[in-house]
Amino acid sequence: MIIDTHTHLFLEEFDEDRAEVVRRAREAGVAHVCMPNIDMSTVDCLLDMCRAEGDFALPLIGLHPESVKEDYADELGRLQEVYRRNPQCFAGIGEIGLDYYWDRTFEKEQVEAFDRQVRWAADEGLPIVIHSRNSAEAVLEVLDGYRDRGLRGIFHCFSGTTDEARRMLDHPGFVLGIGGIVTFKKSTLPEVLAEAVPPERVVLETDSPYLAPVPHRGKRNESAFLPHTLRKLAEIYGLDEDEMACITTQNACRVFDALQKIVDAEMKNDEKKSAN
Repeated sequence: MIIDTHTHLFLEEFDEDRAEVVRRAREAGVAHVCMPNIDMSTVDCLLDMCRAEGDFALPLIGLHPESVKEDYADELGRLQEVYRRNPQCFAGIGEIGLDYYWDRTFEKEQVEAFDRQVRWAADEGLPIVIHSRNSAEAVLEVLDGYRDRGLRGIFHCFSGTTDEARRMLDHPGFVLGIGGIVTFKKSTLPEVLAEAVPPERVVLETDSPYLAPVPHRGKRNESAFLPHTLRKLAEIYGLDEDEMACITTQNACRVFDALQKIVDAEMKNDEKKSAN
Protein backbone atom coordinates (compact mmCIF):
# COMPACT_ATOMS: atom_id res chain seq x y z
CA MET A 1 0.00 0.00 0.00
CA ILE A 2 1.31 3.45 -0.95
CA ILE A 3 -0.33 6.83 -0.51
CA ASP A 4 -0.10 9.78 -2.89
CA THR A 5 -0.35 12.60 -0.36
CA HIS A 6 -0.52 15.34 -2.98
CA THR A 7 -2.17 15.10 -6.38
CA HIS A 8 -4.56 17.18 -8.45
CA LEU A 9 -6.33 14.47 -10.44
CA PHE A 10 -9.46 16.63 -10.45
CA LEU A 11 -7.91 19.22 -12.80
CA GLU A 12 -8.84 19.55 -16.45
CA GLU A 13 -5.61 17.84 -17.55
CA PHE A 14 -7.32 14.57 -16.59
CA ASP A 15 -10.80 15.25 -17.98
CA GLU A 16 -10.35 12.93 -20.96
CA ASP A 17 -9.09 9.85 -19.12
CA ARG A 18 -9.63 10.29 -15.37
CA ALA A 19 -11.11 6.82 -14.88
CA GLU A 20 -8.10 5.25 -16.60
CA VAL A 21 -5.71 7.34 -14.50
CA VAL A 22 -7.40 6.09 -11.32
CA ARG A 23 -7.32 2.51 -12.58
CA ARG A 24 -3.60 2.74 -13.33
CA ALA A 25 -2.95 4.24 -9.90
CA ARG A 26 -4.74 1.39 -8.16
CA GLU A 27 -2.89 -1.18 -10.26
CA ALA A 28 0.40 0.48 -9.27
CA GLY A 29 -0.42 -0.05 -5.59
CA VAL A 30 -1.71 3.43 -4.77
CA ALA A 31 -4.42 2.77 -2.21
CA HIS A 32 -5.44 6.37 -1.56
CA VAL A 33 -4.75 9.89 -2.80
CA CYS A 34 -4.99 13.20 -0.95
CA MET A 35 -6.10 16.09 -3.15
CA PRO A 36 -5.42 19.67 -2.04
CA ASN A 37 -7.66 22.38 -3.43
CA ILE A 38 -6.54 25.44 -5.44
CA ASP A 39 -9.32 28.05 -5.05
CA MET A 40 -13.10 28.41 -5.42
CA SER A 41 -12.92 27.59 -9.13
CA THR A 42 -11.72 24.05 -8.36
CA VAL A 43 -13.95 23.11 -5.42
CA ASP A 44 -16.75 21.57 -7.48
CA CYS A 45 -14.52 19.38 -9.64
CA LEU A 46 -12.52 18.35 -6.56
CA LEU A 47 -15.62 17.26 -4.65
CA ASP A 48 -17.18 15.64 -7.71
CA MET A 49 -14.17 13.40 -8.12
CA CYS A 50 -14.03 12.52 -4.43
CA ARG A 51 -17.72 11.57 -4.44
CA ALA A 52 -17.15 9.42 -7.52
CA GLU A 53 -14.12 7.63 -6.09
CA GLY A 54 -15.22 7.22 -2.47
CA ASP A 55 -12.48 6.53 0.06
CA PHE A 56 -9.83 6.35 -2.64
CA ALA A 57 -9.68 10.17 -2.83
CA LEU A 58 -9.58 12.50 0.19
CA PRO A 59 -10.25 16.22 -0.42
CA LEU A 60 -8.58 19.14 1.31
CA ILE A 61 -9.79 22.73 1.24
CA GLY A 62 -7.71 25.87 1.00
CA LEU A 63 -6.50 28.81 -1.07
CA HIS A 64 -3.30 28.28 -3.06
CA PRO A 65 -0.82 31.19 -2.72
CA GLU A 66 -0.75 31.76 -6.49
CA SER A 67 -4.52 32.37 -6.34
CA VAL A 68 -4.16 35.09 -3.68
CA LYS A 69 -5.13 38.52 -5.02
CA GLU A 70 -6.58 41.74 -3.55
CA ASP A 71 -9.88 39.97 -2.85
CA TYR A 72 -8.30 37.02 -1.04
CA ALA A 73 -10.41 37.64 2.08
CA ASP A 74 -13.65 37.22 0.10
CA GLU A 75 -12.31 34.12 -1.65
CA LEU A 76 -11.18 32.62 1.64
CA GLY A 77 -14.55 33.40 3.20
CA ARG A 78 -16.32 31.46 0.44
CA LEU A 79 -13.99 28.50 0.93
CA GLN A 80 -14.61 28.52 4.66
CA GLU A 81 -18.33 28.52 4.01
CA VAL A 82 -17.92 25.40 1.85
CA TYR A 83 -16.07 23.80 4.75
CA ARG A 84 -18.71 24.82 7.31
CA ARG A 85 -21.44 23.14 5.27
CA ASN A 86 -19.70 19.75 5.52
CA PRO A 87 -16.61 19.82 7.77
CA GLN A 88 -16.36 16.01 7.97
CA CYS A 89 -15.75 15.89 4.23
CA PHE A 90 -12.28 17.45 4.37
CA ALA A 91 -9.07 15.76 5.51
CA GLY A 92 -7.10 18.97 5.97
CA ILE A 93 -6.41 22.55 4.93
CA GLY A 94 -4.39 22.97 1.77
CA GLU A 95 -2.77 23.78 -0.44
CA ILE A 96 -1.69 26.90 1.42
CA GLY A 97 1.56 28.78 1.81
CA LEU A 98 3.74 31.33 0.05
CA ASP A 99 5.08 31.50 -3.50
CA TYR A 100 7.58 34.25 -4.33
CA TYR A 101 8.97 32.63 -7.48
CA TRP A 102 7.06 34.33 -10.29
CA ASP A 103 5.46 37.40 -8.78
CA ARG A 104 5.63 39.15 -5.41
CA THR A 105 2.91 41.70 -6.17
CA PHE A 106 0.64 40.24 -3.50
CA GLU A 107 3.33 39.24 -1.02
CA LYS A 108 1.59 40.95 1.90
CA GLU A 109 -1.74 39.37 1.00
CA GLN A 110 -0.10 35.94 0.65
CA VAL A 111 1.31 36.17 4.17
CA GLU A 112 -2.05 37.28 5.55
CA ALA A 113 -3.92 34.50 3.73
CA PHE A 114 -1.41 31.90 4.88
CA ASP A 115 -1.58 33.05 8.49
CA ARG A 116 -5.38 33.02 8.46
CA GLN A 117 -5.48 29.50 7.06
CA VAL A 118 -2.91 28.20 9.53
CA ARG A 119 -5.08 29.61 12.32
CA TRP A 120 -8.14 28.02 10.72
CA ALA A 121 -6.42 24.63 10.72
CA ALA A 122 -5.25 25.05 14.31
CA ASP A 123 -8.76 25.97 15.45
CA GLU A 124 -10.25 22.93 13.68
CA GLY A 125 -7.47 20.52 14.65
CA LEU A 126 -6.73 19.77 11.00
CA PRO A 127 -3.40 19.15 9.25
CA ILE A 128 -2.06 21.60 6.67
CA VAL A 129 -0.29 21.09 3.35
CA ILE A 130 2.23 23.87 2.78
CA HIS A 131 3.36 25.18 -0.60
CA SER A 132 6.67 27.00 -0.18
CA ARG A 133 8.56 28.31 -3.19
CA ASN A 134 11.40 30.81 -2.72
CA SER A 135 9.76 31.56 0.62
CA ALA A 136 11.03 29.10 3.25
CA GLU A 137 12.11 31.82 5.68
CA ALA A 138 8.76 33.61 5.57
CA VAL A 139 6.81 30.32 5.84
CA LEU A 140 8.75 29.29 8.93
CA GLU A 141 8.26 32.72 10.48
CA VAL A 142 4.48 32.29 10.25
CA LEU A 143 4.61 28.74 11.63
CA ASP A 144 6.79 29.80 14.54
CA GLY A 145 3.84 31.82 15.80
CA TYR A 146 1.82 28.60 16.19
CA ARG A 147 4.30 26.35 17.99
CA ASP A 148 1.96 25.93 20.95
CA ARG A 149 -1.04 24.90 18.82
CA GLY A 150 -0.02 21.31 18.05
CA LEU A 151 0.09 21.84 14.29
CA ARG A 152 0.89 18.95 11.96
CA GLY A 153 1.20 18.74 8.23
CA ILE A 154 3.35 18.38 5.14
CA PHE A 155 5.93 20.65 3.56
CA HIS A 156 4.84 19.86 0.02
CA CYS A 157 7.33 19.28 -2.80
CA PHE A 158 10.40 19.68 -0.62
CA SER A 159 13.57 20.34 -2.61
CA GLY A 160 15.49 22.59 -0.25
CA THR A 161 18.78 22.56 1.59
CA THR A 162 19.93 20.53 4.57
CA ASP A 163 19.49 23.57 6.79
CA GLU A 164 15.93 24.16 5.53
CA ALA A 165 15.07 20.51 6.09
CA ARG A 166 16.32 20.62 9.67
CA ARG A 167 14.47 23.84 10.40
CA MET A 168 11.23 22.50 8.95
CA LEU A 169 11.53 19.27 10.90
CA ASP A 170 12.10 21.28 14.06
CA HIS A 171 8.31 21.54 13.89
CA PRO A 172 7.59 18.06 15.32
CA GLY A 173 4.22 17.47 13.69
CA PHE A 174 5.51 17.96 10.17
CA VAL A 175 6.93 15.74 7.45
CA LEU A 176 8.44 16.48 4.05
CA GLY A 177 6.55 15.62 0.87
CA ILE A 178 8.92 13.96 -1.59
CA GLY A 179 8.00 13.73 -5.25
CA GLY A 180 9.55 13.24 -8.65
CA ILE A 181 12.33 15.78 -8.12
CA VAL A 182 14.22 13.22 -6.03
CA THR A 183 14.66 11.10 -9.18
CA PHE A 184 16.14 13.91 -11.31
CA LYS A 185 19.77 13.40 -12.31
CA LYS A 186 21.04 16.76 -11.02
CA SER A 187 18.87 16.87 -7.90
CA THR A 188 20.72 17.36 -4.59
CA LEU A 189 17.69 16.06 -2.70
CA PRO A 190 19.04 12.50 -2.22
CA GLU A 191 22.07 13.88 -0.35
CA VAL A 192 19.92 16.20 1.78
CA LEU A 193 17.58 13.37 2.75
CA ALA A 194 20.40 11.00 3.59
CA GLU A 195 22.12 13.61 5.75
CA ALA A 196 19.28 15.33 7.55
CA VAL A 197 15.92 13.57 7.18
CA PRO A 198 15.03 10.20 8.77
CA PRO A 199 12.61 7.99 6.81
CA GLU A 200 9.98 8.53 9.53
CA ARG A 201 9.70 12.17 8.42
CA VAL A 202 8.90 11.75 4.70
CA VAL A 203 5.76 11.00 2.71
CA LEU A 204 5.25 10.21 -0.97
CA GLU A 205 3.59 12.58 -3.40
CA THR A 206 3.32 13.21 -7.13
CA ASP A 207 1.91 16.75 -7.45
CA SER A 208 0.14 15.41 -10.56
CA PRO A 209 -0.09 16.61 -13.27
CA TYR A 210 3.27 18.30 -12.59
CA LEU A 211 6.85 17.14 -11.91
CA ALA A 212 6.73 13.62 -13.30
CA PRO A 213 9.60 11.43 -12.07
CA VAL A 214 12.25 9.80 -14.22
CA PRO A 215 11.63 7.91 -16.56
CA HIS A 216 8.49 9.97 -17.28
CA ARG A 217 10.05 13.40 -16.78
CA GLY A 218 8.48 16.01 -19.04
CA LYS A 219 5.22 14.10 -19.41
CA ARG A 220 1.94 14.62 -17.59
CA ASN A 221 2.44 13.22 -14.12
CA GLU A 222 -0.07 10.83 -12.53
CA SER A 223 -0.38 8.83 -9.34
CA ALA A 224 0.60 5.58 -11.11
CA PHE A 225 4.14 6.97 -11.36
CA LEU A 226 4.53 7.04 -7.57
CA PRO A 227 6.49 3.74 -7.39
CA HIS A 228 9.43 5.44 -9.14
CA THR A 229 9.71 7.87 -6.23
CA LEU A 230 9.24 5.06 -3.73
CA ARG A 231 12.06 3.09 -5.37
CA LYS A 232 14.44 6.06 -5.17
CA LEU A 233 13.61 6.68 -1.50
CA ALA A 234 14.21 3.02 -0.68
CA GLU A 235 17.60 3.30 -2.37
CA ILE A 236 18.51 6.45 -0.42
CA TYR A 237 17.63 4.89 2.94
CA GLY A 238 18.94 1.41 2.21
CA LEU A 239 15.53 -0.19 2.70
CA ASP A 240 13.53 -2.58 0.57
CA GLU A 241 10.56 -1.09 -1.24
CA ASP A 242 7.93 -2.84 0.88
CA GLU A 243 9.45 -1.45 4.07
CA MET A 244 9.72 2.02 2.57
CA ALA A 245 6.08 1.81 1.46
CA CYS A 246 4.99 0.79 4.96
CA ILE A 247 6.93 3.63 6.61
CA THR A 248 5.63 6.33 4.27
CA THR A 249 2.06 5.07 4.62
CA GLN A 250 2.33 5.16 8.41
CA ASN A 251 3.76 8.68 8.18
CA ALA A 252 0.85 9.82 6.00
CA CYS A 253 -1.64 8.32 8.44
CA ARG A 254 -0.04 10.22 11.34
CA VAL A 255 -0.63 13.46 9.45
CA PHE A 256 -4.17 12.74 8.25
CA ASP A 257 -6.58 11.41 10.88
CA ALA A 258 -9.17 10.81 8.16
CA LEU A 259 -6.73 8.60 6.28
CA GLN A 260 -5.84 6.64 9.42
CA LYS A 261 -9.52 5.88 10.04
CA ILE A 262 -9.99 4.61 6.49
CA VAL A 263 -6.87 2.44 6.61
CA ASP A 264 -7.86 1.02 10.01
CA ALA A 265 -11.32 0.12 8.69
CA GLU A 266 -9.80 -1.54 5.62
CA MET A 267 -7.44 -3.59 7.78
CA LYS A 268 -10.32 -4.79 9.96
CA ASN A 269 -12.29 -5.80 6.88
CA ASP A 270 -9.27 -7.71 5.55
CA GLU A 271 -8.90 -9.48 8.90
CA LYS A 272 -12.56 -10.51 8.84
CA LYS A 273 -12.20 -11.86 5.31
CA SER A 274 -9.10 -13.81 6.31
CA ALA A 275 -10.88 -15.27 9.34
CA ASN A 276 -13.73 -16.46 7.14
